Amino acid sequence: MTDLLAQVGDLPTACLMAALGVVMLADAVPLLGVLVPGDAAVLAAVGTGRPATGVATVAVVVAGCLAGWSLSFLAGRRWGAALRGSRLGGWIGESRWAAAEAVLRRGGGRMVLVAPFLPVLNALLPLAAGGLRMSYRRFVTAAAVGATLWAGLYVALGTAARAVAALLPGAPSPALVTMAVGLLLAGPVVVGTRRRLRALVAPGSAA
Repeated sequence: MTDLLAQVGDLPTACLMAALGVVMLADAVPLLGVLVPGDAAVLAAVGTGRPATGVATVAVVVAGCLAGWSLSFLAGRRWGAALRGSRLGGWIGESRWAAAEAVLRRGGGRMVLVAPFLPVLNALLPLAAGGLRMSYRRFVTAAAVGATLWAGLYVALGTAARAVAALLPGAPSPALVTMAVGLLLAGPVVVGTRRRLRALVAPGSAA
């Protein structure tokens, strides 16, 4: 891992940002997104410590997320029923698909906004939103706000974690420590969002 992060840190900034954009696009694809650690990728980019990567990282993450989610949304809009009954739908699981639809019916655009903070569901919600015929303008507006908040949070966490890494004597890799500390700091945010989601979709909660 340390050697891999060192190689990432040696990439020119343009190549680093391009790679991050591809990772974020893949992170937004159902099933594939489970295998792609988008949060770790953002923290690794921030962990390089380059002054130019802060704003650029936010912009690239938002662009990558919107590209991937828009493709999923359009696929759901055009082939939602067919995809749900296909092998891909079987791999996703009917229970997950139904849960994503229930979340969207109750929470609407608010759930698209918090989707980046929900591992696994973040890749499925755009597909379900398309299948439910949500307005693309409403979808992409909420998705853009959510992606910006998520990217800004992880850049801030990565910056704080990088500062912590600089204080640790003999740290094996600033980028590695940045990732570890950043993911640790992000834990309470993910847990809090999941609790809010459960409250939102619980029977009897406000629509």
